[in-house]
Order: sequence, then structure tokens, then C-alpha cells
Amino acid sequence: MFALTCFRQVLKCSGLVPPTALNYTFTVGTAQPSRIVCLSAEAVDVLYQLGAGDRIVGMTGFAREALDPVAKPRVSGFSTVNYDKIDALEPDLIVSFSDVQADATRELIRRGHTVLATNQRSIREIFDTILLLGGIVDKKHRAQSLIDEMRREIFEGKQSSTARGRPRVYFEEWHEPLISGIQWVTELIEAAGATDIFPELRNASRAVDRVVTSEEIIRRRPEIIVASWCGKKADLNGIMNRPGWQTLPAVRNRHVHEIDSDDILQPGPAILKGFRQLCALIEKSI
Repeated sequence: MFALTCFRQVLKCSGLVPPTALNYTFTVGTAQPSRIVCLSAEAVDVLYQLGAGDRIVGMTGFAREALDPVAKPRVSGFSTVNYDKIDALEPDLIVSFSDVQADATRELIRRGHTVLATNQRSIREIFDTILLLGGIVDKKHRAQSLIDEMRREIFEGKQSSTARGRPRVYFEEWHEPLISGIQWVTELIEAAGATDIFPELRNASRAVDRVVTSEEIIRRRPEIIVASWCGKKADLNGIMNRPGWQTLPAVRNRHVHEIDSDDILQPGPAILKGFRQLCALIEKSI
């Protein structure tokens, strides 16, 4: 088991404990975790960035191969988990993510495992989660440095601007049904100098609450379309040939693009790659 000190804001944003408990310090055991299983790719990314990748003994199949030349057992998809394989690894900490993995988290706890479930939805919550993981593996100074680096690039860079204002962007997270971008994506779009055409959905944490209609997208006339289908290559030709979409400025001017979901839909350090691509696409559209 391990010692875990949770700061008020970290716990508040990650939703790990009720608000009435935010003034407390929680301690479980005395040692840091040395055998960690990560069920989501961003947790793998964070731990490697913090210099704690050697503690990972199992990971999701969505984690980037390039992170570690030494192969680690793949124990899960995103909503599928090989429980017996995890049991055999004897982890002292499992990191899960989002409501999609709620059932897996429940089953792992039932099997006697220690599970940290995070649910970051904004850039601030991404930073808080990095800080939380850094504290757990005794890398809080490196975690803070990583956060500072990310914050500088995202929020202190020069934002694009034009005489006609900020370009309107439709970000498509999924196509059946049509799902708009999650909060941190909206924030990245704004930091890159554009405007999300569905700003009212920024606080909708569940994908089902961000379902939009083709008719409403047409009415809002995006000037840029960015598709990033989670775990699947986007069909840009199919998007441009949807009924009624040929009138959209984004389609007429061929500003329909794809950003790999690994680069923008994994809420960790990788969002910088997606942010850089967003900046380039927006600049190109001007």
C-alpha cells in the first residue's frame, strides 16, 4: 500500500471524495506504489513523463508503443478489461479513467485491488491529475514543472486573430451519433485563437450530453471542421459529402481535417501535440 496526500483542489476537480472531506489528508499505508497498472493511455504518458514508467507493470492497449522500448503486458482496451491478467500481475495500484471504466473500477475493487479513478474533463483538471499522480509516485516537483511547461505553451503563446474575428470550429469526437468536443478540446480551440461552435456544451462531461444534429451544425456554419474519432480513422470524404454540408464554409474551402485521437482526446501531456496541430490548422485557414 502507499501514502497518498490529496490536496483540496486536486480532489475537488477529480471528484474522488465529497466536498465535505476536502480539508483532510488521507494516508493509506506507508510505501509508494511500485507495481502500477494503467487502464488509460494518459496515465501511462504522465508516469513516463514524470520518470516513473519503470513502475508500470501493465497497461491499456491504447498506450503508445514508443513510450517504452521494453514491452509491458497489455491488460485492457478502454471499456474491456482482462481481470485475471491484472490479478496475476499483483499490482499495488491501478489507475482508471472516466465513467466508461466505472464498472471495471468496481470489479477491481471487489477483487481486492487499490484503484485510483480519475475523471478529468478540463485543462485545469488535467493539470490537477498530473499533480495528483506526481504526489503518489513522489515526483511532485517534476509534475509541477510539466504542468508549468504545458500551461506556458497553451496559454502564453500568441493566439491567432483576423480582421473577421476568430474562426468558427466544429470538432467532431464521434460520427454515429455526432458528438462534439469535450471541455478541454473547447479550451484548446479557444487558446489556439478560434471559437467552438458549441460553446454551451463545454461543461457536458458525458458524451451522450454532447450529441448534436447535422441540421444544427449546418445552421452554425463552421469555417473549420476537425474530426478526431476515438480509436478510429476519420472519414473526411464522408464528412464533406454529408447531405447539406457542401454549403458549409469549411467544406467549400476544404478546411476539413483530422487530428489523431491519441494527440487530443487523451487528457494528459499528449494534448500539446493536438494543440500544435490546431494552431497550424487555424493559421492555415486564415
